Amino acid sequence: MEKALDRKICIAPMLDWTDRHQRRFMRLITKHAVLYTEMITTGAIIHGGAERHLKFNQEEHPVAVQLGGSDPKDLAHCAKICEDFGYDEINLNVGCPSDRVQNGRFGACLMAEPELVAECMSAMANVVDVPVTVKSRIGIDELDSYEHLHHFINTVQSAGVKTFIIHARKAWLSGLSPKQNREIPPLRYDIAYQVKKDFPELEIIVNGGVNTLDQAEDHMKHADGVMIGREAYHNPYFLAEVDNRFYGKDYDIPSRIEIAREYMVYIQSQLDQDVYLGHMTRHILGLFFAQPKGKLWRRYLSENAYQKGAGLEVLEGALAIYEEDINTVS
Repeated sequence: MEKALDRKICIAPMLDWTDRHQRRFMRLITKHAVLYTEMITTGAIIHGGAERHLKFNQEEHPVAVQLGGSDPKDLAHCAKICEDFGYDEINLNVGCPSDRVQNGRFGACLMAEPELVAECMSAMANVVDVPVTVKSRIGIDELDSYEHLHHFINTVQSAGVKTFIIHARKAWLSGLSPKQNREIPPLRYDIAYQVKKDFPELEIIVNGGVNTLDQAEDHMKHADGVMIGREAYHNPYFLAEVDNRFYGKDYDIPSRIEIAREYMVYIQSQLDQDVYLGHMTRHILGLFFAQPKGKLWRRYLSENAYQKGAGLEVLEGALAIYEEDINTVS
């Protein structure tokens, strides 16, 4: 039986950012938001070693894997591998506009081929018991009418897909970089809302430009949940109230310092396995975002975590400077 996930708050898949260390850190801030891996191509899993790409910490649940690919057979093969690794959801990337992704015939360009996407989703759903979902844009290039999006959603949902994560911007497949595609095309939340009106039986998650929990709450008046990307990475502590506000919990909210010290326990466990310190500390540079001397925290970690043989003393040094400054101010 398919496991139900509560996707009111999701943390977006972000290439080179949302690795297992970042997700373990996020889980110290929110226990219930659904976390997503960065996009992993079918080729990387099949030819590059599943263990290297799919290994994750059990504390990350609920956690979804995002796949990049367009061959139904390969996607089905990889979906089964991902399920065996223990992922709670398989998500297909139909939103990334980069040239590399287009050359592999996957990502946002698949919005022009809804029948192929439906075939891919059906192939995956037939071999796994966890949910299979789609993350898309509202359109690409000149295929940006609501009629086209409606046809895309209708075609793909006919394959049994019940959850669509919609980045409420169109994507330009040429002329704009991936970064520009996250910023220049205007956000059209109204289009995502219209999808929910036309397909009330589907779960519609809105993605793009969500920077506050108040905004998230506003979106939930029109959709089933939100997916938060860059703000969750650069200013992660703003999510500290997510569990109480959206999941009905009554937790004591940990301080930034408490979160840092708890993450240090995880860091030590990874250092014992010869994981490089900088691979873990890069994800917590924004923990003290907009706080007194938060820039000092960021600078200290950036300058010291990459030194040869660096260990927990770097975190202790960063915290000592920060705590000393706070005590001085108070």
